[in-house]
Amino acid sequence: MNRISSLKGWLSRPIAMTVAVLAAGLQLLVSPAFAGYELPPGERITNLPAIPRNMPQKEAYENYDPVIGRNFDTKNLWLRADLRVRPEFRNGECFGGGGPVAGTCNSQTSTRSSASPTSSGNTFFVSQWVRLGIGYDLSPDVNFYFEMIDSVNWGTTGSPLQQDTAGNPSLNHAGTANSQELGVRAAYALIRNLGDVQGLSMKVGRQYVIFGNHSLFGHFDWANTGYSHDGVMFQYSTKNFDSYFGWFREADCNIGNGQVATGGVTVNNCGNNAATGLATAVNATNSPNGGRASNAANLFIFYNQIKSVPGFLIEPHYILYSNDMPICTAGNGGGSCGAGINNTGVWRAKAADQIRHNIGNRTEMRKGNWDAINEIEYQFGRMSSGLVGSQKDLHINAWATRNWLGYTWYESAYKPRVAVSFEYASGDGNANCTSATGAANAGYKCSTANTFENFYPTNHIHMGYMDVMAWKNMWAPGFNYQIRPSERDHFEFWFNSYNLANKNDNWYRGSQGVYVFTKQGNTAGHIGDETDYTWTRMFADGKVALQATYGYMWSGNYIKQNLGQNGDQQWGYLSLWMNF
Repeated sequence: MNRISSLKGWLSRPIAMTVAVLAAGLQLLVSPAFAGYELPPGERITNLPAIPRNMPQKEAYENYDPVIGRNFDTKNLWLRADLRVRPEFRNGECFGGGGPVAGTCNSQTSTRSSASPTSSGNTFFVSQWVRLGIGYDLSPDVNFYFEMIDSVNWGTTGSPLQQDTAGNPSLNHAGTANSQELGVRAAYALIRNLGDVQGLSMKVGRQYVIFGNHSLFGHFDWANTGYSHDGVMFQYSTKNFDSYFGWFREADCNIGNGQVATGGVTVNNCGNNAATGLATAVNATNSPNGGRASNAANLFIFYNQIKSVPGFLIEPHYILYSNDMPICTAGNGGGSCGAGINNTGVWRAKAADQIRHNIGNRTEMRKGNWDAINEIEYQFGRMSSGLVGSQKDLHINAWATRNWLGYTWYESAYKPRVAVSFEYASGDGNANCTSATGAANAGYKCSTANTFENFYPTNHIHMGYMDVMAWKNMWAPGFNYQIRPSERDHFEFWFNSYNLANKNDNWYRGSQGVYVFTKQGNTAGHIGDETDYTWTRMFADGKVALQATYGYMWSGNYIKQNLGQNGDQQWGYLSLWMNF
């Protein structure tokens, strides 16, 4: 009997294994993962196991992996595309000095000395993009959209002069600041009447964010890449008002899988290597600043449009920008401090380690021949100087206003329009208290951060076409005249006079970065005067546009005092834009 029991115990393992194999085989026959299995006609599996997948039940799971195209209808598919080619030149970019270095015409040192000329300061290049958008309407309330973009500057996509290690022509993009390889500009799902609530919609994925007249948020299509944001936007629309609430992830260091090795340098989206332009990991564990968990930059938008007042559009809004990206300073785990999002300093655009609140209102009026815009923004919060670690030791107190008043003679055949404007954005006399290495400059005490933050605007349409001025530390009166001599032609003349709001803060250009670092003891405030002349010709029912612009800027006493030269600057382009 003992021998039988022993044998029975010895057989129990293979018997159990056999039973397990049979069970697994039966499981395959009923599992939706077994795509090739089909039930006999009339049969149906009623006791399915849990499906460990996050996927809608487009097809019966008994016959999973649906036939391609079964749910696709070409009538719901639509396309859009555009192509732009733009030759562009700029002479005297640093007003008589050499070309800019990392975008600036001088260096940030204790003496703010002028950069040594490395070129004539004259540039000429041809930029090009092509974008293809694919949309599919799954239903009247559900839309899918995907947009690809390939943007290059001519001569950066490879030529016989650019060879790889084997001596063959290089076909890689050169990585210039205004070009990229094939990428994704937008990819989102739009669901209207969400949860059967009429007027409520949700857009989730990579998307454009545009409000008002692009003052704070625009697509910035003037650039060769433009802005897009990853996140979710809810919209609730009624006859009298629209409300938007969005959350967007601007940067994230919590994704360890984002690290890759490139040329011996570990890179991710957490920093910026000034020499290579590549993102540089702050440390090997991807948990900089002592392993903080929230190494990310987030943008929250609550924007409203009140439409109930005849002739007016009133847009109160609140914006929260929370940037907890790691501070890139000496001794915090390595990595090079470049001009990326991971650096501190009042003068840096969207600097690290800050929480910034923005409350504002934009009012637009159109009555008869008159139009007017008034926008006022106030910002408060705290941010880090980078001198005492992650302590948010600076108080934010900044504001800006934008004002336009125009009159159009609609009764005239040429539709002439005249307009005047006034722009203002606050600055901070201590903006340069932090250098790129984290050291304080003599004569400045870090205590405030009052330079206005312009977020993600289409600055090109507000501050002059030459893009030499940002809505930061400035005030500028302007005059604009437009005329339409035919249905296809449009002429425009624009004048702006640029001045510093705070003479100890820097001059910021259209890209939001510093154009000229202001030297200590500066007493000059007038930067210069810009005039722009633009002609636009439309073809093919508006599907093709040819535009030419010439701009001239006379330098002011600020340029002479801070750069040591006072040459003028010229700029122009010819743009061909086709879309369908």
